[in-house]
Parts: sequence; C-alpha cells; structure tokens
Amino acid sequence: MEETKGALLQDSIVTVSEISSISDYKCTVRKEYCNLARRLKLLIPMFEEIRDSKEPIPEESLKSLISLKEALQSAKELLRFGSEGSKIFIVLEREQVVSKFHKVTACLEQALSGISFEKLDISDEVKEQVELVLSQFRRAKGRADATDVELYEDLVSLYNKSTDAATDPAVLRRLAEKLQLMQIDDLTQESLALHEMVTASGADPGESIEKMSMLLKKIKDFVQTENPDITASARGKSLPSSCSGQISTDGNHQSPVIPDDFRCPISLELMKDPVIVSTGQTYERACIEKWLDAGHGTCPKTQQTLSTLALTPNYVLRSLIEQWCEANGIEPPKRPSSSRPSKTASSCSPAELTNIEILLHKLRSVSPEDQRTAAGEIRLLAKRNADNRVAIAEAGAIPLLVNLLGTPDSRTQEHAVTALLNLSICEDNKSSIINSGAVPGIVYVLKRGSMEARENAAATLFSLSVVDENKVTIGASGAIPPLVTLLSEGTQRGKKDAATALFNLCIYQGNKGKAVRAGVVPTLMRLLTEPGGGMVDEALAILAILASHHEGKATIGASEAVPVLVEVIGNGSPRNRENAAAVLVHLCATDQHHLAQAQELGVMGSLVDLAQNGTDRGKRKAAQLLERMGRFIEQQQQKQQQQQHALVQAEAQAQAQAQAQAQAHSHTHTHTHTPTETQHTQLSTLMNAIDG
Repeated sequence: MEETKGALLQDSIVTVSEISSISDYKCTVRKEYCNLARRLKLLIPMFEEIRDSKEPIPEESLKSLISLKEALQSAKELLRFGSEGSKIFIVLEREQVVSKFHKVTACLEQALSGISFEKLDISDEVKEQVELVLSQFRRAKGRADATDVELYEDLVSLYNKSTDAATDPAVLRRLAEKLQLMQIDDLTQESLALHEMVTASGADPGESIEKMSMLLKKIKDFVQTENPDITASARGKSLPSSCSGQISTDGNHQSPVIPDDFRCPISLELMKDPVIVSTGQTYERACIEKWLDAGHGTCPKTQQTLSTLALTPNYVLRSLIEQWCEANGIEPPKRPSSSRPSKTASSCSPAELTNIEILLHKLRSVSPEDQRTAAGEIRLLAKRNADNRVAIAEAGAIPLLVNLLGTPDSRTQEHAVTALLNLSICEDNKSSIINSGAVPGIVYVLKRGSMEARENAAATLFSLSVVDENKVTIGASGAIPPLVTLLSEGTQRGKKDAATALFNLCIYQGNKGKAVRAGVVPTLMRLLTEPGGGMVDEALAILAILASHHEGKATIGASEAVPVLVEVIGNGSPRNRENAAAVLVHLCATDQHHLAQAQELGVMGSLVDLAQNGTDRGKRKAAQLLERMGRFIEQQQQKQQQQQHALVQAEAQAQAQAQAQAQAHSHTHTHTHTPTETQHTQLSTLMNAIDG
C-alpha cells in the first residue's frame, strides 16, 4: 500500500513538473492555458505532504487521487498541444479545443472535490491553497474568453476558398499578424505542427488538414513576397531590451498595467532580479548595486541607514512576477546572469591576490597565532567588497575556514564563522559553503561559541537559508534548537539574528514542527509581552508562519495567546496587526473557544477597523475573522433561542401537568357516594333495635 501511495503521488508530482516546463502557448489560448498550468503548479505541496505523511489514505481519497493523476495526464497533453500544436487548427477548431479544455478542467475539479482533506495529514496552509485552486476551477467552469471573431471569419473565408481564388492581401496581413506568423521561424514551426497532425493521423490527413496546409502556404507566400520591414513591427511578441515588462502590440490591444509591487522603486520598471535590503524594501539588483556603488549607505525609499549592505534575493516576488507574466501572455523577464562583472570573476590586482594566497598559507599553518591573524584579516577583506569575496572563495579559503569552526581558540572561531558570513553574501559562494560541509560546524559555533560568534553563526545560517534547498539541509542539521536558545537568552542583536534565521527556516513546512518541539512558542510569547517590545515584529512574524502547522496551532492555542493577539490587533503597527490577525484566523478555524474568548475581549471593533484601514493581507484576515465571528454569534443566538424555547416548553408542560392533577383531584371529590334513603331507614331500624 505504501509503495502504491508513494508511486502514485510521485507520478503526480512528476506530471505537474512536466506541465510547469511547458511554455510559449499559442496566442489564441495563452491566457486560459497559462492559468491552468499555474493552478496545477500549486498542487505540488499537497502531493508532497501526502507522500511524506505516515498516515494511511482513506479509500475514497485514494480513488480520487488516482482519478486526479489521470486528469493531470490529460491536462499535460492538452497544454502540450497548446504549446506545440497548430495555431490555424486551434482557431478553426475552437469549439473542439474549448470543449476539451472544459472537459479536462471538469475532471480535475471532480477529482479534487473527492479528496477528503480533513482526513489527510496535511497542513492548513496547503489545504487553503488547494481550496483556492478548487474554487478557481469552479469559477472557470463553462467560462471562456471571448474569441477573436474577425480572426476566425478571416480564416474560415480563406479556408473555404479554392486554391486558385484570389485572396485579399489585407486579410492575409491580418492573419499573419494575429497568428504571429510574420517570421520564417514561426511559419516553419506551424508547418511542422501540421506535419505532426498528419503523422498522428496515420499518413491519412483528411481534407481539413490538407486545406489548412494550403492556407498556411498562402500566408507563407505573402510573408516572403511582402516588404520584410513589417516583420519587426507586426510580431509584437518579445520584450524590449530594457525589460519594462510591456509587450509590443498592434493597435487593437493595450499593454497590461504592471502592478506597483513588481516595479523597482528606483527605475520604476518590471524587476528581473528583485533583492531585499536590510530595511525590508525590494529593488532591482542592478539598480540598488549602482546606488550602493555611488557611496550611499541608506535605503533609497525610506532613507533609513542600512545596517548591512547584504542583498537577499526575493524569490517569492520573482515567482509572483513570473506568474503574472504568464497570466498576461508576456515572456517572463530573463534574470541577468550577472549585474556586475565582479559577481562571477574577481578583478583584484595581482598584489591583492598574492596577499590572499599568503593569508591562506597562514590558515594552513599549525600555529594558532597565524590562524587567528589570517582568519581575522580574511574576515575584514570579505566584508570590504564583492571582488574580495569572489577572489577569496576562488583561492580555496572556504574549506580552510570550515576546518577552523571547531578550534578551541574562541577568537579564531569567531573570525572563521564571521568570514564565512561575509563570503556568503556572494550568491555563488553559498553553494560552495554548503558543499564544503560547513553547516555542522556553524551549528557547533551556535551552541558553544562566544556570544558574538553565536550571533554571527545565526546570521550565517540566515544568509545560507535564502536558497530553498538549504532550508532542508540546515533544518536537518540540528540548527533549530540552538537558534531557539539564542532567541531566548541572547543579546538584542543575537535575538534579532536568531529570529530572522528561524523565520526563514520555517518557511519550509518540514522545519515548523522542529521549531515548535524546540520550545520556540513559549519564547515568542514571552518576547511579545516583555517590557520594551523590541522583538514584537519578529515574534509575530514567526508565530504567523507556525500557526499554519497543526503542532504550532495547538501549542500557540495552549499558551493563552488570544488576549495578546487581540491587544496587538487593536493597538499594534499595521504589519503586526496583520500578523496577529493571521495567527488568530488559524486558531479560530477549528476551536470556537478561541472565537468566544476573542469576542468577549472586544475584538470586533478592532477587526472592523483593520478590515477598512489595514494592509491588504490584514484586510483579508480581518474579513475572514469577521465572517467567522458573525457565524459564531449567529450560532450562539440560535442556541439561546433553542434553549429559551425549550425552557418555555418545559414550563408549559409543567403547568399542564399541574392543571391535569388539579382537575383529577377535583373530579375525585365530586364523585364521592352519599347515603341513600334506604340506607337511612336501615340505620334507624338498627338503632331502635339496640335501644329496645
């Protein structure tokens, strides 16, 4: 059974991954097919969690998962045809194509609806995601984007004409432009697609495909004989070199409006490689690097001083930008391989490279003094600039520094872990540090090092964990318990470093349970209420992530968190109100006790304000809570009405019983027998006899 379950889910994951690799859908179906592919990608976490769960799958859900696997195969075939099939066929056979699309989505929806998610061991977060996908399938059922009537009529007109009939050049031009067949490569691809259809038909294409081939020949002849200058102006497919995120279009279409969050605050263009600075703002990497290279040490948007010049890739935003591009039929912006020459190759002078070699020689020395001095100098060099970070790594310093993490010399250990922290700022160095086996050594420093070394070890783990696969490696290395310890007993800076590392690690679902079992929730609750409130932001952010995990939700609920959350929703900063509401949503999802408690504490007014004036996410969470509160209050009122009705009925029944008893008693007295006249005569005779 386990093998069947594992194979079934792994096959589904592979199928969705194959779907994700399909791209360049034909223009006439691009929006619908991109939306379908995007929704299916969101199912991967569900498959992974069910696969990794040790709980058995109910029989009905297993049948639905098998049906879902088959539906995914059909979806893959459909989407592949939308990418590789004939443009002409897709337009002419629009009804057939749309019918198949709706049939596939209906099968997907039916299979998903048959899975009993409440009986499966998956997180609330994933359940919400799948419910979202399911609701999108239901909303899309039977709905199709409006067809281009002119395109269809032009094609049909040309399709039905005899081979020798003259064709209006204006019609050919419109067809070539709208079908994006203005380039020889596109025409060749369309010809190959029709040829594939001939092959699939067993070399017996039938009249329709033959007509399509003749139609394509007319378009091809027109393109080759017309002025070639129209090629560049008519295609309108590729992005400008500046990558503004808008597509060139003909006069009948408007370019999609880029969301403000996807624009770099400096260039105002669609971001290709978004990165986060220490203030939490996101910029295009090339733009913020140019700003920093000019000598600025502040955040361009907030004017706050940057605590570090480290740039952290914003993978979530990059993914959202790619999804938006796909949904709008735009080719996703290509991430530049390098925005600075120094990212891939060092431009250090020969003298500087020689100095680095000397320092590495000292690192290999058996002299503790040489090792300490060299590690300290490398630490400073790696902090200075990107060129040094590349050169130091290329020279082979990383394995030598890793070896020093276990040294008994606390100062050398501190230098080594801090040097690795500075080197990890370079993206290419992250994988080198992980591959050198540094994580166990960094965890050792996190447990045993000086306070400054522990702080820098936590910061290093944060830097490495921005790469998703590293989250798994670090979580499995035992890093989470010592991070929780540092969060509890460290200096203010140490707590901040530990919190950022824990937040990043807990983005991975598998690390959430580890953090809860390490005792992070009581520590976070203490940080929420301690005087000064210096860690409220970080504590709430982590709680909001952990609340989506079943262990996290149970532990937070048991820690009397509701009064604190209600207080923050009423008086916190916009971001903290948002996170507090997110935690409360998870707590109240399955426990009405928390709903009742929050209501008694007067949360309703604060939620109404948050729903009107909060952040976008805060508004959504407040709306969810208000809806649940409304249902809860309605249920309570119904319960009270039922109780009152039952009480009235009981009183009426008791009154009726009392009246019945009274009537019965009265009836008994009314029917008591009185002496008859005969009885009186007999009694008198008896008395006279006694007297005589």
